[in-house]
Amino acid sequence: YGAQTAAASGAIVALLIRTQWFADFNASTHFLGHTGLEVICFVVIWGLQLLIIQNGMETVRRFQDWAGPAVWVMMLILAIYLCVKSGRFAFTSDIPMDVLLDKTKDAGVPGTPGSWTSLFAVAAIWVTYFSALYLNFCDFARYAPDKASLRKGNIWGLPINLILFSLVAGVTTIAAFDVYGEVLLHPDQISAKFDSWFLAALAALTFAVATLGINVVANFVSPAFDFSNVFPRQIDFKKGGYIAAVIALLLYPFAPWEGSAASFVNIIGATMGPIFGVMMVDYYLIRKGEVDVEALYREDGEFRFQGGWHVNAFIAAGIGAIFSSILPNFTNWLPSWWGVYGWFFGVAIAGIIYYVLRTAALGAGAKTAKA
Repeated sequence: YGAQTAAASGAIVALLIRTQWFADFNASTHFLGHTGLEVICFVVIWGLQLLIIQNGMETVRRFQDWAGPAVWVMMLILAIYLCVKSGRFAFTSDIPMDVLLDKTKDAGVPGTPGSWTSLFAVAAIWVTYFSALYLNFCDFARYAPDKASLRKGNIWGLPINLILFSLVAGVTTIAAFDVYGEVLLHPDQISAKFDSWFLAALAALTFAVATLGINVVANFVSPAFDFSNVFPRQIDFKKGGYIAAVIALLLYPFAPWEGSAASFVNIIGATMGPIFGVMMVDYYLIRKGEVDVEALYREDGEFRFQGGWHVNAFIAAGIGAIFSSILPNFTNWLPSWWGVYGWFFGVAIAGIIYYVLRTAALGAGAKTAKA
């Protein structure tokens, strides 16, 4: 949540420093480990997000209805503008490899830019990035009118949208290099180069709004529901969201997301992989896609497990996390590429262990019942 808020505020900072007064203020004022302008923009963007969620999920949905298309329109304008200015439209580039390697050295992606190795690594990072939403998918699915709408939204919103958006981003980056002679990996960096202040402002505001849209959905809704589910009598959706927002604000001076963003995402996402593995195995292989909903609300029902704790699930998820997150990020015991695909290893290892433990427990329970 804090990382996305910082990204959105960064687009505004890039716009403002086009004006000399803001540029001087940005260079001369520093506190909390950031420039004064960065802190002010972060707090403003942070506050705007709280306004969005004042009326709950319906406000979030309405905001997304226009925030999503807005960034597509701006990206297309950006791509067309740069392609016209460069005089060509291309999916391939003559950007020197040494320049690409220097620009992408902190991306946390192994392999040479443009190779299959790097492509698969980027795909793995994308999957890992969305891992939080896999665990909280029910927080969104509950608002869908039917399963058909849910499937349609997932297909268009994730694989199709992601692939097309990546292609447009690639074309834009290539055209920007032809025009400015630099590898600019972020849209706000490109928009800051515009000669027209109006066009630069339009682009910066659009990217800020789009980033807010992603942030509210991906990083606000999930923790808001999580906190409210842990303490349902004391915390509702709004209060849960405020807690998440305050935590992000307190983390800002330390900015743990700065540096290698991919590594930061991988560590968090890979830790969630084992939990996802346990959930999928339990739902599809153990319960065959059927859950006794009423039992979820019975204090002494089947979901009480061992005194309220599902010990087998914790064991499986814990072992999976060791191989998905702890060993690849804090030791040199595994191959260097393992961490990039840590989420997948975590899902597989935790899922297999859970299936063995759960089926063994069910088998023992069945024998006891017969006796």
